[in-house]
Amino acid sequence: MAKQEFVELRFLRNVKLLIGRATKKRFVTLDGIKVSARAEALPKHIQSLLYKKIYEDAERALVRQSVRSGSKVLEIGAGIGVIGLLAARLAGHGNVVSYEANPDLRLLINENHELNKVSPELRMRAVTVDGNPVAFHKSNNIISSSLHERDETNSVTTVESDALVDVLEELRPNIIVMDVEGAEIDLLADVALTGVEALLVELHPHIVGQEKIDALLTSLETRGFVVTADREKNVLLKRMMP
Repeated sequence: MAKQEFVELRFLRNVKLLIGRATKKRFVTLDGIKVSARAEALPKHIQSLLYKKIYEDAERALVRQSVRSGSKVLEIGAGIGVIGLLAARLAGHGNVVSYEANPDLRLLINENHELNKVSPELRMRAVTVDGNPVAFHKSNNIISSSLHERDETNSVTTVESDALVDVLEELRPNIIVMDVEGAEIDLLADVALTGVEALLVELHPHIVGQEKIDALLTSLETRGFVVTADREKNVLLKRMMP
């Protein structure tokens, strides 16, 4: 993108932000998905990203690139529900299951689901290697809460979980979308990904270190997955046929 185009784009985004704040806009539309932007429900910086219409823009682009009508999608880490809703709109009714471990997000996810005609099946649980109850570290920045203890952690709660191998056996997805704030390292380390054709994973080197990220990508490559797109720490890996 040329410098002039970048400046103009940033200006337009800031105009959208100012209009949103001035009018106290309560909803925005992203890729055909209606999303709550209520100030009382969101951290200010998340609301700003929504008003600018750049919330999860890299991940949304990769979802648009990979999910098709009839795709069977497993989302691990629903956040506020935007990505799962987009996947559901593209894949169709009954084809997306979303997991979210943070109990504080239930009301906001449900609100966003109710705003849209098609929504994923929501399971308010973590996904882990062993399926045991797990410590969940909450942050004031709701989308940065994690199974990993981090500097911004302000409280810890215990959440129930499902084992990834059991979830894969039950749902048999052909696409996995994962944003789990560093837990991708353990979840994808050794699991058999039978039937999975594409993985869309947000990587978190700032949490787990680049060495572990490189090792994970190497492991996935030995299992037949090749990175076909890379946008702002979000990678799309597709299984290459022998």
